[in-house]
Amino acid sequence: MSQQETHGFQTEVKQLLHLMIHSLYSNKEIFLRELVSNAADAADKLRYEALTNDALYEGDGELRVRISADKEKGTVTIEDNGIGMSRDSVIEHLGTIAKSGTADFFKNLSGDESRDSQLIGQFGVGFYSSFIVAERVTVRTRAAGCSSEEGVQWESAGEGDFTVENIVKHDRGTEIVLHLREEEKEFADDFRLRSIITKYSDHISVPVEMLEAGTPAVEATDEQEAVEAVEGQWKPMNKATALWTRNKSDVSKEEYEAFYKHISHDFTEPLLWSHNRVEGKQEYTSLLYIPSKAPWDMWNRDHKHGLKLFVQRVFVMDDAEQFMPSYLRFVQGLIDSNDLPLNVSREILQDNKVTTALRTAVTKRVLGMLEKLAKNDVEKYQSFWTEFGQVLKEGPAEDFANKERIAGLLRFASTHNEDASPTVSLADYISRMQEGQSKIYYIVADSHEAAANSPHLELLRKKGIEVLLMSERIDEWLINHLTEFDGKQLHSATRGDLALGSLEDASEKEAQEKLETESEGLVKRVKDVLCDKVSVVKVTTRLTDTPACVVAGDGDMSTQMIKLMEAAGQSVPESKPVFEINPEHPLVARLNDEQDEELFAQWSELLLQQAQLSEKGSLSDPSAFIKLMNQMLLAQLT
Repeated sequence: MSQQETHGFQTEVKQLLHLMIHSLYSNKEIFLRELVSNAADAADKLRYEALTNDALYEGDGELRVRISADKEKGTVTIEDNGIGMSRDSVIEHLGTIAKSGTADFFKNLSGDESRDSQLIGQFGVGFYSSFIVAERVTVRTRAAGCSSEEGVQWESAGEGDFTVENIVKHDRGTEIVLHLREEEKEFADDFRLRSIITKYSDHISVPVEMLEAGTPAVEATDEQEAVEAVEGQWKPMNKATALWTRNKSDVSKEEYEAFYKHISHDFTEPLLWSHNRVEGKQEYTSLLYIPSKAPWDMWNRDHKHGLKLFVQRVFVMDDAEQFMPSYLRFVQGLIDSNDLPLNVSREILQDNKVTTALRTAVTKRVLGMLEKLAKNDVEKYQSFWTEFGQVLKEGPAEDFANKERIAGLLRFASTHNEDASPTVSLADYISRMQEGQSKIYYIVADSHEAAANSPHLELLRKKGIEVLLMSERIDEWLINHLTEFDGKQLHSATRGDLALGSLEDASEKEAQEKLETESEGLVKRVKDVLCDKVSVVKVTTRLTDTPACVVAGDGDMSTQMIKLMEAAGQSVPESKPVFEINPEHPLVARLNDEQDEELFAQWSELLLQQAQLSEKGSLSDPSAFIKLMNQMLLAQLT
């Protein structure tokens, strides 16, 4: 019995279809590439499932994709004999976008057609690209292993809803019929379709076939013998060999780029790739791509990542994350192993020695690709860093074995440059270090401006010492795991001891000691009035233009780490800062001369809150600060 139901599309699908139907793509032929790519994936999935259940082949093991057109009806049909779909799968996969981060994606759509087209390209839409050219789409499908009565028909005009009904379908797999819009009838032409298949689908390992027309019978005449009719035949339009099994020299740049788009469903060109065959202790082939644009859901915890896994050229699984560490989750590609069993599962991969060896090898391969890019094409590497730099910063905490190599790929803003561009490597910094400098100085703040203008940098600037300026949320996490590079310790400018070592000459040390002696009374008075709010009060020479600052004591968490922990909902043990005062600043000198103890306490409190505001960017009780400030201003005016 046919059971037809009407369903509404997920909200995001409605928005996407609206954009599709209004032809955001200047390159409309992309729809065929996406549908053929999906059909090839369905064939791959059947091949894998049939490893443990060859009955799924139903006596037909020749997997293929077939494309045909009907000019009179204005239709294009893409048919495969792959894994197929059940009724529930049809409703789930053709009614929703099964991709995390969709809400953020649509938030970024602006209404600017050219910009939105690029955004959709990054997002990847697969099946929905049908509506670029079709006014109506019909899908008939049956899952492999099910009876012919369990076929399903899905149909939609792309206007908010779709219908699903049960049908009889004798062959397994999926057939998609595109009912072309009047202005898109050019795609119902065999020659046009052949040229698109040759352009986009040559790399696909499943044959993509089109019907070669037969010839009618010719009766015998006096001039000519009788000719028998020749039936039309399905002929492959593509090479139908796995691209990664071919020699690198036989694969063109265009084929590599087309294959990237096939496996990633990205519409943009890859930034670079590496095709590598290894023989010896381990035998495998890897084809790894670095995208040029980050996917929209890269920061979503449910974001699927990893490589496609093939075993002896048989597709086994998507998103095999065991072969790629999390900090390289942007890498796309595949690995084809000769050393894993064909029936390998995710559970077996988890603690398999071959997996560990392959993961180590492909990780080094990716780091090598990035090192080469950074050395040979600074501009291109900067483009990579803009997209994926924050992800790479997770590396030192995750991958101890490659910590030094990852650190060499990191880029930061610094006081060496006027702008906020993160272009400085740790090697660049070391090459500019002053004679006698043994540490790499850095500061972490809420923004680049806060870091660049921090009072903690005043002495370092005066001495011409470069400081790395860090202002991304992950920087404090990074710096807790990256404590040195090339034998040089990383040292925070906001720590209690600047540890200038030989950069501080004898006369400066002498002046510091003299200042400390002369200010002992002032320090004691300040400590007495602020005893419940600070751990230590001391004289500093790190300041030149600022009266006071707060720094983290040894063993204490930095301000940024406290913020990070609190944002993650973790409780942070209470700690009091070290309060450093600059006796040579006019305000502190005025404070030293103040005989009224009540006024002295108010001035001390004001300087502390100013310093905390400068360091944290906020105060726990801003209204108390404003009240105190107004009170002090009024006292000065009367």
